Amino acid sequence: MTQSIRQPWGVSVFGAASVEVAPDLAHLRLATKQNHDTPAAAFAATREAATAIREALRAHGVPDTGISASHLTLTTAWRFENSIRIHNGYDCSVSFIVEIRDLESLEPILIAAVDAGANSVDSVEFDVAAKKEMRAKARSKAVEAAREKAALYAEAAGVRLGPVIHIEDVDSEQLTSPYRSHSSAGRSGDTDSDLTPGRITVQAAVCLGFRLD
Repeated sequence: MTQSIRQPWGVSVFGAASVEVAPDLAHLRLATKQNHDTPAAAFAATREAATAIREALRAHGVPDTGISASHLTLTTAWRFENSIRIHNGYDCSVSFIVEIRDLESLEPILIAAVDAGANSVDSVEFDVAAKKEMRAKARSKAVEAAREKAALYAEAAGVRLGPVIHIEDVDSEQLTSPYRSHSSAGRSGDTDSDLTPGRITVQAAVCLGFRLD
């Protein structure tokens, strides 16, 4: 990737940095889907399962503010027999996003939710609560990296580095995976790492323009 400040003066440099930290929260995406002969029965069964899931989450210390429901759907279900499409009732589903702040309770909460009626766990995403502070630290380190690079160029060119006269923020989305969970899952010989959160990486980048004295 190339970043530049298109000006015929001084020196412009690109600096990037990253900060890694262990995650302190997780977001679970789970759902329950029920099939019944009528829309009313499908709705009722889904409502019952959703209530049971919420109660199971509360029992494991998840507050109501940490549970959000979305994507309530009702669709006609079909099955095929000998290439013939046959009506198979109605599917009703509701999905949840659950915020877990005690990572030690993650696995018990997952098990409890499934036992209560969640028949789909779409994802488990690890994150950090202090993301804003991490971003600020990464930006400071990116500025330091840019300064060091500019000083190196100036010294090599036999000139003296002047003050900063231009600062341009670089969208971290242009970098690779601004929020990455470095999990140890998948390493050979490690059979207990499926829910290992790994590390969260926050990246930042900047372009600085310096005057040359």
